Amino acid sequence: MLYSVKQMAEMANVTIKTLYHYHKIGLLYPCKVTEAGYRLYGRKELERLQEILFYRELEFPLKDIKQMLDGDADRLTVLNGQKKLFLAKQKRMQQLIQTLEESIRHTRKGEAMDQSKMFKGFSSRKEWEDALKEQNQYLQETYDYDVLTEKPVNVEEMNEKAAEASRFMSGMADALRSGLKHDHRQVRESIKRHIGFLGITAADFKMQARFFVEDDFHRSVLENEQTGLSYYMLAAAEAFAA
Repeated sequence: MLYSVKQMAEMANVTIKTLYHYHKIGLLYPCKVTEAGYRLYGRKELERLQEILFYRELEFPLKDIKQMLDGDADRLTVLNGQKKLFLAKQKRMQQLIQTLEESIRHTRKGEAMDQSKMFKGFSSRKEWEDALKEQNQYLQETYDYDVLTEKPVNVEEMNEKAAEASRFMSGMADALRSGLKHDHRQVRESIKRHIGFLGITAADFKMQARFFVEDDFHRSVLENEQTGLSYYMLAAAEAFAA
């Protein structure tokens, strides 16, 4: 079944102007344009629009959404990655609601709220530092390297990298589970997009993948995601670099 731009806009609760803009920037193309110039959309475009709007709810810029959705990532991988991001956001929202309720309670009583509790739940540098605490402690003890000192946390940058890492790791794990060879075209395309996002070379990525296999902490993180993932990524990285 095909839908007109008006029908698409009504189903997704967006404006027709929004769909025209998505078409203009290459984010969402209609599957067909009639001789009269009418844009028509099918099931595939409907699903992509849903994925776009999920990312918009997570406040990602359109250019980043296009980069994440273009390529060979299957719909299930994208949706699973988005679910993880929404669950993290939900947890943060629950903490913010608790902070609000605590603030209301203290205000009604005319009491001063403990300053250490006033900002719980806000997305902040401290939130990321807490999340990286275990990894940073390991790096300090094992390699005498303090990642938080070497490169101060940039919240916006870390949020974007976390989303990309989640998408990439989920995609690689799905490729391994589905039996795709490490040098399959889909795997190579995924790596190409990933290193392009990170701004690193194929050689850099190969060294990173080898480090993840040789290092106990990082290998266990990947293996918890999917058994054999660390070795699969190394084989894929070596094939890509070659």
